[in-house]
Amino acid sequence: VYDFLKRMQLEEIIDYNSSQIPISRGEIGSFLLTVDNSKNKISSVDKKILGDFLNEFEYDLGRPVKEKISSFFSGGDVKKMFSNDNQKYFYKYLDSNASFFVDGLSGYSYRRSSGDTLGSNTLNLSEIGLRFRGTLFNSVGFYLRASNGSKMSGDDKAVVFGRQTDPKLAASRKFPTEGYFDSFEGYLRYQTKGNWLGLTVGREAMYQGFGYIDKLYLSNNTVPFDFINLRMQYKALRYSFTYGGLKGDSLGRDIPVKNIATHRLDVNFSPRFKMGFWEALITASQSFSFSNVNPLSFLISVDYNDVVNSNPNNNLFGIDMEVQPVKNLALQGTMLVDEISLGAIFQPDKHIPADSKFGWQFGTIWTNAFSVPNLTGAVEFTHLDPFVYTHRSLKTTYTNWGMPLGAKLSPNSDEIALKLSYNITQRVKLDLQYQFQRSAEGIVYDSLGNVVINYGGNINNGAGDNYTNSTTFLQGNRINRSIATAILRVEPLKQLFLDFKFVYNDINNIFESRKYNNNYFFATIRFDY
Repeated sequence: VYDFLKRMQLEEIIDYNSSQIPISRGEIGSFLLTVDNSKNKISSVDKKILGDFLNEFEYDLGRPVKEKISSFFSGGDVKKMFSNDNQKYFYKYLDSNASFFVDGLSGYSYRRSSGDTLGSNTLNLSEIGLRFRGTLFNSVGFYLRASNGSKMSGDDKAVVFGRQTDPKLAASRKFPTEGYFDSFEGYLRYQTKGNWLGLTVGREAMYQGFGYIDKLYLSNNTVPFDFINLRMQYKALRYSFTYGGLKGDSLGRDIPVKNIATHRLDVNFSPRFKMGFWEALITASQSFSFSNVNPLSFLISVDYNDVVNSNPNNNLFGIDMEVQPVKNLALQGTMLVDEISLGAIFQPDKHIPADSKFGWQFGTIWTNAFSVPNLTGAVEFTHLDPFVYTHRSLKTTYTNWGMPLGAKLSPNSDEIALKLSYNITQRVKLDLQYQFQRSAEGIVYDSLGNVVINYGGNINNGAGDNYTNSTTFLQGNRINRSIATAILRVEPLKQLFLDFKFVYNDINNIFESRKYNNNYFFATIRFDY
């Protein structure tokens, strides 16, 4: 639904800010009603997509539920469970004070790879689960999605391939040895009337930043983590505080405690101009800190003045903005600062360890691109200095399960990315994406195993960042990558999905004068009711 809301924002139908996801189902419902009142302005395909969302969020629209909802165990007609119009549930309960919905989830995925480094592999996975959600007294919401999966076929090399291409498998301890994986997301949320304040405790995917193809602050490049989140909003202002627990790893050694705190303030100056201010702090070996739980503070100041903490933390902050100069077109710019050092900025001739590392991103998004209805195009450039997201302690890298919380691009790299998304019909969508990346990496050790030079291209290893010749952009072992991705989603029956994904990766190891390539393919069938 968030892609749909973004396109409706670009078409100037709703005043939507995409820099913080998720938002409440009630807020989504309000946006959908606004679109419904202006549906004469949207394409025929978007009208049908809107109809599906109105059914899916019917309870959240604040109006009586009609016959567009069906379930197996609450008086529903079995024939409706195969309807192409109804929103289907395994079970539903509704009264004036409460709602309760249960969905059944199941899926089967065929995956295959070939290439010089991935090798030829075949992996078959199955997964089954349940999803529960509901509300109490129009102020408390709850959600739980739990699933279990199993490897149906595939050898040890196929398991490695699966973990390299799927964060959920990479974050499963049992998958490498037992071929078993499970996952869950769940939370409890309290929300005031009017949604001016919301408090969420649980685990859920969270996104922060204006990035159209990838995000520098919080993205979907790792698995969800547990957190407590406080949100407040009033007119043009929206504030979010998060304190969460991460899975830590220091070069193969588990870190018992690793936490993240973030603050974000969004200001909607107008429907055409939005700006956000963001900061984050990663701590390790400190089970709990009231200083970091203070929702109204400056985390960088807390870090510098926390005398109790003897372990170095990793602080980051950033500013981003989005401008919509004309209908159907928006531009965004994002700046990320990792461990700023005023001395390094104002005394460039004096060698100071790499405490000032920057990342930036510029992008544009264009809906109804080239005058083609339902076609959305995006172009984005991303630059990451050496050692961005890393930390010399190795414990407080900006990662969860060793995977980046922010951009997927490795440090000491830049990327130009292009993406086209086309809603061919109401339930057929095609995404095409191309990325060209320049990277430099490599670590040099002495005879005792000490780091002599680290070129800052490994997000999980920030050791040696105080060497002068290791902090020059794109210095090190140079690699260029071209990555082409095609994703096709077909929904032949409402809530039955066929997903196809193909990725081709061409790699030029300039430092070795060697080229190689890999490709992999996913075909997945999913039931979601």
